[in-house]
Formats: sequence, structure tokens, C-alpha cells
Amino acid sequence: MKVAVVILNYNGERHLAHYLPSVVQNSAGADIIVADNGSTDGSLELLKREFSTVRVITLAENYGFAEGYNRALAELDDFDCYVLLNSDVYTPEGWLAPLVAKLESDNNIGVVGPKILSDSDRGSFEYAGAAGGYIDYLGYPFCRGRILSTLERDNGQYNDSRELFWVSGAAFCVRKSAYRSLGGLCSDFFAHMEEIDLCWRMQLDGWKVVVEPKSTVYHLGGGTLSANSPRKIFLNHRNNLAMLYRCASPLQRVVVALVRPFTDLAAALSYLAGGNSEGAKAVFKAWREFISWHSRLSKERKEIRGYAKGESRHIYKGVIVLRHLFGRRKFEKLL
Repeated sequence: MKVAVVILNYNGERHLAHYLPSVVQNSAGADIIVADNGSTDGSLELLKREFSTVRVITLAENYGFAEGYNRALAELDDFDCYVLLNSDVYTPEGWLAPLVAKLESDNNIGVVGPKILSDSDRGSFEYAGAAGGYIDYLGYPFCRGRILSTLERDNGQYNDSRELFWVSGAAFCVRKSAYRSLGGLCSDFFAHMEEIDLCWRMQLDGWKVVVEPKSTVYHLGGGTLSANSPRKIFLNHRNNLAMLYRCASPLQRVVVALVRPFTDLAAALSYLAGGNSEGAKAVFKAWREFISWHSRLSKERKEIRGYAKGESRHIYKGVIVLRHLFGRRKFEKLL
């Protein structure tokens, strides 16, 4: 299986200088490619000066995570799978082979992800993916190793490989045929939730989403936008609503339509109470834009639901916020 490790970069000179050497050194057998999303810092000069073996794809502007990857991967025909890798991920020796082996073991696996630990605290899971992800019935994501903002220590408790709902775009090993057959990431999302949306569409189309903890990487996280950034709040809320509209079953969609306005209002009020008035405004802005997308989302939903072979078995039937409030703050205690 021919593998391309593709790092999408936007003004990430500092991260490239720190993390790219581990990728080059520890990714034997793969082609290393940096797709530059219109950077204005010294990223391109750094790559030319210090990483002569790395192929560079230069994009004209910052297309965001989703469209940036779509454009870059469209140029990479001679590969069987792509590993989408954030620029702030440290890859130790032996990280890549288990992912590729898992894809090769089952032709129905569309995407496989590693266990993701924090690069700033290597004994703890990292927020963006941990040991594989799920969503609850209202669409809120959580992970094995991370419930809302509660992160667990890694004591080997989630070292089993299994099917689940999503794996993180920070380290996303995807079969080319699966990626292309579904049109890749949703470019309208720009960034955030796009990998969960793709994982959902894969499952509807009959592909498996799998985590393989024999592979471990270390993610810095938060390198682009902080958790309380109004821009991040806006993108997460808007894209989550759009994803649910596009992919959810008729029953789930009705439940979401009835309940989510109230839970999102509660989220906006919590931002306001915490002094983040711009975050509160971002929630309302997300709803306005989601509603303005209605016509386009309806067409997309018809297409997606048209090829659905069944529903995902990996949507948690409870409400993760309520479980968290009642003390269920570790994944293993949800079961």
C-alpha cells in the first residue's frame, strides 16, 4: 500500500521546525508532503532550506482545513491511502505501520486513527481525539479518554482496537477510494467537525471507522484557535448543526430540532456568565448561518441519505452533558 503523509500548513513555521523532523525520520516507506495553505510567514523558506526530501504543494490562499486538504489530495493520484497529519504532531518510531496494517487487514475499513496523547503531558490523552470518538444523540462529540473537557490519564485502559464513530483529523489515515468516493471533506465547513462529518458519511456508505492504539502520536493541540475563541465556537456550533442536518436519521433529526435550541441557548448564556460575550454572540451567529444554509443542506441531505445503507451503530443514545453532570466523567463509566 503506497502511503502519503500530508501535513496542511498555514503560517506554521514554528510547528514545522519542531515537529516535522520526527515525521521525516519515523515514517519509513511513506512520502512526506506539506500542503501550504497560502502561508505568509517563513514556512516555505524553511521547507526549502531544511527539508529537501519533503514534497511541497503550494496553494494560492488559505482554503481552511477541509478545502485545503481536498485540493492537495486531488493532486496525489499515485497513493492508496493518505495520512492527514496536523503540523503540531510528534510521531515516534513505529507510529505509521500499525495504521497501514489495519487498513490492509480489512478492505471495508475506510479510515483508521491512532491513540492521541498530549505532547505537553505525555501521560494524558489529548482533547482532539484521545483513543477514538463518539457522538451522543444531540450531536455532541466525546472520546475514549475525554468527556467534554475532562481528560483522563492513559493507563492502557483503551488499548483495544475497535470500530467507533470518528477518529481525529489531527492524525487521520484514510483509504483513497473511500475519501474520493464521498467527495472528501465538506469544504463549506472550512475547519472543525469536518472529519466527524466524513466519518459519519463513511459509515452510512458501509465503511468502517476504526481506532488502532498500537499506533500512538503526541499532539500539541490548540495551535490555531484557543477553546474559547469566538471563531472556534462559531465554527464548532455551525458545523455541528450542519452535520446533523446532513447525516442524521429522521428520528434523530427531530429530537435535535426540538432540543438543541435550548442546549445551545444554555451554552451561550454560560459563555456570557463567564465574561465571554463574543463567544455568546458566536453561538447565535452559528445558528443564523446554519439557517441560511437550509436550501443547500437539504440537497446535500437528500444525496447523503440516498446512499445510506443503514444507520451508524456507534451513536451514543444518551446525552453526554447530563451524564457528565451526574458524575460520569470517564468513558468506561458510561457503559
